[in-house]
Amino acid sequence: MMKPKLVIFFILLFIISLIIAGCGSKPDTTGGESTQIPPVISDTNVVVEGRLVPKESVQLAFFTNGQIEEILVKEGDQVKKGDIVIRLGNREAATAAIANAEAELIAAEQAHKQLFDNVEVSRARALQVVAEANKAVKEAQYQLDNFNVQTNQQNLTALEGVQMMKEALDKARTAFEPFKYKASGDNTREDLKEVLDNAQSDYNAAVRRLEYETQLRDAQAKLDKAMLDYEELKDGPDPDEVASADARVEATKAALESAKAVLDNLELEATIDGTVADLDLIVGQQINAGQPIMKIADFSQMYAETDDLTEIEVVDVAVGQKATVVPDAIPDLELNGSVEKISSIFEEKRGDITYTARILLDKIDPRLRWGMTVVITFEK
Repeated sequence: MMKPKLVIFFILLFIISLIIAGCGSKPDTTGGESTQIPPVISDTNVVVEGRLVPKESVQLAFFTNGQIEEILVKEGDQVKKGDIVIRLGNREAATAAIANAEAELIAAEQAHKQLFDNVEVSRARALQVVAEANKAVKEAQYQLDNFNVQTNQQNLTALEGVQMMKEALDKARTAFEPFKYKASGDNTREDLKEVLDNAQSDYNAAVRRLEYETQLRDAQAKLDKAMLDYEELKDGPDPDEVASADARVEATKAALESAKAVLDNLELEATIDGTVADLDLIVGQQINAGQPIMKIADFSQMYAETDDLTEIEVVDVAVGQKATVVPDAIPDLELNGSVEKISSIFEEKRGDITYTARILLDKIDPRLRWGMTVVITFEK
């Protein structure tokens, strides 16, 4: 069957041939030599073939393998973007995974918060320890400052004083030992006893001095540590602990999102408003990820689409240009429309360079169907 485009072309060619023939046989009415008038061929409309398509259409597919558990729509149903149309099975495991991830996230966030709550208590406790240690240092310093160092120990360190006074005490004790059982009135015994008592007193004083210095040193060490602990808490929790807590929170958030994605992948949503145009499924059917299982189309507007515009014709077509569309199945129906889009990318078909154009129809006839072939005439 000859295409309508070719039929129109041959009809126009035949008419032009008749015009040329008539002009060539016109008699000379002036009586002189005849002058032939060259033919004038008027511009013609661009005529191409095309098909009817809806405003928008999508094919839906799951991102995971599974078994159909529930089909919520049927062919011809109207759906809204976001409506759940089909569900896969094994939802219990996915729901449990979400619950576990949510519980872990709560625990991680509480642990993170606890770090900052605890640091307030720890900071107050550390400050109290600083105050107590500072008080202990002052008391130890006061005791040491008010201690009278014996004359015989003034040029000695506290430790040297203890050592020397211990040696003197041992010597005095050894000297007194043979006389300790003598009568109390024995002069030698009394003299040695006095030396022993003085040595014991000097030794005791040396020990007290060493104790005071040791107490001061220990108190100062505790104060230094308390100050260091407070400095670490002054600006907040330990950065390493905060980083670890942050990482735990982020990891649990990611696990929760992953679990939700698994559940979401078990539900198929409509991605546009439209009509269920193709659905051939049954409950229990096994499907594969990426397998097209449903088509939704928006028939609120219809377009005539052609990919037959050649490089010669496309220069005579522009966006906004008026066009008429006649369906092959309804030849007495003439629809008006305007060019909405012309592709910038070409195709090579049967040796021709062609472009695709979409014509928005001004109105829709209930007899029109997706895919019907049409003749499109672009008006000059």
